[in-house]
Amino acid sequence: MSMTNGEAGMRDWTDKATRERLEKDVAAVKSDIAALTDQITDALNTFANSASKQARRGYKQARENMDSTLDDMSERGSAMMGAAQDAYGSIEETLEDAITSRPLATVGLALGIGFLIGAAWRR
Repeated sequence: MSMTNGEAGMRDWTDKATRERLEKDVAAVKSDIAALTDQITDALNTFANSASKQARRGYKQARENMDSTLDDMSERGSAMMGAAQDAYGSIEETLEDAITSRPLATVGLALGIGFLIGAAWRR
């Protein structure tokens, strides 16, 4: 069974049409892949920009929280220092009043404390 020239020509024409159609399909697939690549790149860039903005916002918020905490601690420290200075002044005034109102009792108390320290020191 041999092919005639007409059949061979028809087969060549069909093969050529099939090949052209396949080439068009391959070109379309390449174009679709390029478009998908561009879309994925755009999505990743958008995600990276969003993540960068969120990281900057988080850093800024943490910085503000830290500054606020340091300011609060500084205010509390200043208040505690003021309270300690007031307490020292109050104790000083109380001792001064006690010494001026009872000088003999104060001298006796000082001698007693000195004696106890001396006795403890010897042992």
